[in-house]
Amino acid sequence: MTWLAVGILLIAVSGVPGLFTRRDAVAGERSAVLLLLTGCVSSTVGVILTLHTGAGRIDLAWALPAGRLVLQLDAISAAFILPLLLVVVAGSIYGLGYWSQRQHPESGRGLRLFYGLISGAMLLLLCARNSLLFLIAWETMALAGFFLITTEDRLPEVRRAGYIYLIATHTGTLALIGLFALLGGDVWPTAGSLGVAGSSALFLLGLFGFGMKAGLMPLHIWLPGAHAAAPSHASALLSGVMIKTGIYGLVRLTSFFAEIPPWWGWTLLLLGVISGILGVALALAQHDIKRLLAYHSVENIGIIAMGLGLALLGRSYGQPALVLLGLASCLLHVANHGLFKSLLFLSAGSVIHSVGSRDFSQFGGLLKSQRWTGLLFLGGAVAICGLPPFNGFISEWLLYLGGFQILQKSGSALYPALLLLPALALIGGLALACFVKVFGVTFLGSPRSAAASQAHEAPRRMLLPMALLLVACVWIGLVPTSLRPLLEAAVADWTGSSLTLPALAGSLAPLGWISLAGWVLIALLLLFGLWLRRCSTASPHNVETWGCGYRFPAPRMQYTASSFADSLVQLFRFGLWTDRHGGKVGGLFPPATQFSSHTPDAVLERLLAPAFAGLAWLFCWVRKLIQNGFCALYLLYIAVTLIVLLTLFAR
Repeated sequence: MTWLAVGILLIAVSGVPGLFTRRDAVAGERSAVLLLLTGCVSSTVGVILTLHTGAGRIDLAWALPAGRLVLQLDAISAAFILPLLLVVVAGSIYGLGYWSQRQHPESGRGLRLFYGLISGAMLLLLCARNSLLFLIAWETMALAGFFLITTEDRLPEVRRAGYIYLIATHTGTLALIGLFALLGGDVWPTAGSLGVAGSSALFLLGLFGFGMKAGLMPLHIWLPGAHAAAPSHASALLSGVMIKTGIYGLVRLTSFFAEIPPWWGWTLLLLGVISGILGVALALAQHDIKRLLAYHSVENIGIIAMGLGLALLGRSYGQPALVLLGLASCLLHVANHGLFKSLLFLSAGSVIHSVGSRDFSQFGGLLKSQRWTGLLFLGGAVAICGLPPFNGFISEWLLYLGGFQILQKSGSALYPALLLLPALALIGGLALACFVKVFGVTFLGSPRSAAASQAHEAPRRMLLPMALLLVACVWIGLVPTSLRPLLEAAVADWTGSSLTLPALAGSLAPLGWISLAGWVLIALLLLFGLWLRRCSTASPHNVETWGCGYRFPAPRMQYTASSFADSLVQLFRFGLWTDRHGGKVGGLFPPATQFSSHTPDAVLERLLAPAFAGLAWLFCWVRKLIQNGFCALYLLYIAVTLIVLLTLFAR
C-alpha cells in the first residue's frame, strides 16, 4: 500500500516543478511527464502487490473533526484504478505533441499542473475509506476538472461550459455532504453491515450526487459542453475516467447494505435504459465530433447503470447469477469505456490538431493523409459499438447473458427487466450507425475544406499512446479470461458474505470459447484483408472516391453530418426537439436554398435555462421591490421581524 501512496503523491505534484520554469520551456513539461509516469509505475506496483498479499490498508489519526486518514485497496477499487493509470499515462505522453508549452505558453503549465492534480485526487478518492477524506479528494478533483475544462478561457463557450460544470458538480457535492452526514462514523462500514433503516434516503442522495458526476440522464447537463471544451487529452481523462468516480460511488454505497430494496435496481435499470437510448440518439444528431463523443459517454454510462441495476435486482431477489453477471458487466464496461473512449478522444484530437476544427463539415478524405489516426479511430469505433473481437463486446455480452438468465426463471418477478435486452440491441444498432457516419464523413470521401486537403499525420508521441490504448482494447477482447479473477474478487467484495456466488466461467459465461472465436475472427479478417490487397494491386485504378455516379463529383455532393443521420434523428424527434431551418424546395426551377439543423440538449436548453432565467427575473424584481432606498421601510422590516420572532419564541 506504501507504493500506491507514494504514487498518488508523485502524480498529484507532477506539475508543480514546471511552475518554476519558463512558460515555453521544454524541461517543465518533460519533468511533469517523468514524475507522472514514475507515480503511475509506483501505483501499479502497489496495486499488484496489494492484490497479491491482501494487506492493503493505511489507518492514521487525523486532527480534523470526524476525519481519519484511512486508505484501503480492494478488488473494487483496483477495477477502477488500473484503467485510470493507463489512461493517465497515455494522455500525459499524448499532451507533449498535442498541447506543448512552446505552442501554448499561456496555458501549458497550468494544464499539466491540474492534469496531475486531478489524477492524484481520483486515485485518492478510490482508496479513501473516510467520508471527510473522500470529500476532500472529491472537491479537489472537481476544481481541477474545472481548470482543465477552462484551459482556453478566452472563448465564451468554454467559460459557459466551465460555469455549468462548476454549478452541477457543487450541486452534486451538496447531496453527498448530506449523504455522509447521515452515514456518520469516522470509517466507512464494511460490505453488508448496514440494515434497511434509513437506506432509502442514503440511496436517493447518493443517486443524485454520484449520478450528477457520472452523467446519468437527466443529470448529464454539464457533460457535453465540458468534454467538448477541454483539450482532447483532458477530455479523454474526464470522459474515460472522471465520470466513473460517480459509478464507483454508487457501487461502494450499495455494498454497505445487507438488504437491497427492489426499487433501487429498477430505478437504476430504467435510468440506464433512458440514458443509453437518448444518449446515442443525441450523439447521432451532433455536428461537433467532441460533443458527439461526449453524448456517447452518456450512452455508455447508461449501459454501466443497467449492469449495476441488474446486480442490485439479483441481490433483492436472491439470484447469485444475476449479481455476478450484472456487476461483472458493470465493472468491465467501466474499464472498457475508459479505454476505447480515451482512444476515440485522442484520435479526434489528432484530427482537430491537423484540421483546426471540430465541425464535421470541415472534414473528409482524411484517411489518405492520416492513415494511422484513421485506423486507430476505426479500432475505437469498433470497440464502442460492441463488436467482436474488441473489449466492448465482452462487457455487453455479459449483460446480455444476465438478461437471458431472467428467461430461465419461470414466473419470475424479474420479467420486466427483460426490457434491457431490446434496449441494449437498439443502443448497439444506433451506435453502429453513428460511427459509420463519423468515420465516413471524417475519413472517407473527398476533403470538404482547404484545411482537410492539407491535413497531416499526427507525430509519434501522439500516435503511440493511442496504439497503447488500442492494444489494451484488443487484449481484453481476445483474452477476457485474464480479468476473470479480478472481476470475481470485486463481486465478492461487493456482496460480502451475503451470497454464495458461482464462477464466471463454464456454462454461465464461456469466456474461453469467446476468446477462441475472437482469434478465429482475427485470422479470417487478416486473410480477407490480404485478398483485398491482392485484388487492388492486380487491377490498379485512380478515381475520385464517393463518386455517387457522377463523373466529376464535388465535395458538396457528399453526405453531411446532418443528412446521413437525418432519418434516424427524425425517429427520436419526440425527445430531441431538433430545430430545422430552410431546405424547402419549390417550383420547376427552384432557387438556391440552404438547410441547417441544431439539436439542443432538451434538459439544459429547453428546461433549466428558461427556468433559471425566469428565477433571475423574479429575484431582480423582488430586490427592486424590497431594496427601494426608503429608510422608513427598512425600519418597518426590522419591526415586523422583531414582532414575528417575539410571537414565535415568547414563553
